[in-house]
Amino acid sequence: MSHAATTGTALVTGASRGLGAVIARRLAADGHPVAVGHRTGAEAAHGVVADIRAGGGTARAFAADVTDEAAVADLVAEVTTHLGPIATLVVNATGPQPEVDPAAVTWDDHLDQLTFFVKSPTLLMQAVLPAMRERGGGRIIQIGSDVLERALPQMSAYVAAKAAQHSLTECWARALGPYGITVNTVAPGWIPVERHAGASPESLAAYTADVPLGRMGRPEDIAAAVAFLASPQAAFVTGERIKVNGGHTLG
Repeated sequence: MSHAATTGTALVTGASRGLGAVIARRLAADGHPVAVGHRTGAEAAHGVVADIRAGGGTARAFAADVTDEAAVADLVAEVTTHLGPIATLVVNATGPQPEVDPAAVTWDDHLDQLTFFVKSPTLLMQAVLPAMRERGGGRIIQIGSDVLERALPQMSAYVAAKAAQHSLTECWARALGPYGITVNTVAPGWIPVERHAGASPESLAAYTADVPLGRMGRPEDIAAAVAFLASPQAAFVTGERIKVNGGHTLG
């Protein structure tokens, strides 16, 4: 059991599949009791919990709409009741990411992305903050994206919301640092997960050709970065945005 066990419960949102599921499993392996957050994927979330328990870890699935204020408050209260105070929050839940030409983007398109990457993180931070302050510290880790550097024109609403999300990280790092709370962003490149099952071999090959390390990223690469930021070794790291993309966006 690692020193992470002493830091308390980890809540990972959007953890029924994809990056969130791998992050949840890694944090559990490091000794965190893990709350596996999900919205509709109950069966998959319980599968993640079963995997964690089979490995000797502690986990429980919790269903909630993390874009709803009352639901977030209830989620944090329920996690605290069953697993203990939340010491590490991993903001990972996401929604659809449609490609829309900038000339056709609507304000509602922007609001859809801001709901997931500004509203939801804010609600979650505010809900876990009292317990973190009472405990004298905590970790907030947001899952961002390297699309900020890539400036993909067909995803302008998503890119803008991800930029806003990291701005929250920087502001919160300043505001919450005096309470011993670190706030950071992990910004993945293209990490193929379930929702990329239809990606063509040609598109994967074209992307990989531009990655200095010569391979696609794996969910485990992102989980390792999150685990570091949640560990005692990252106690003096805050306000950072760590790109995990094999150097894909180097100038």
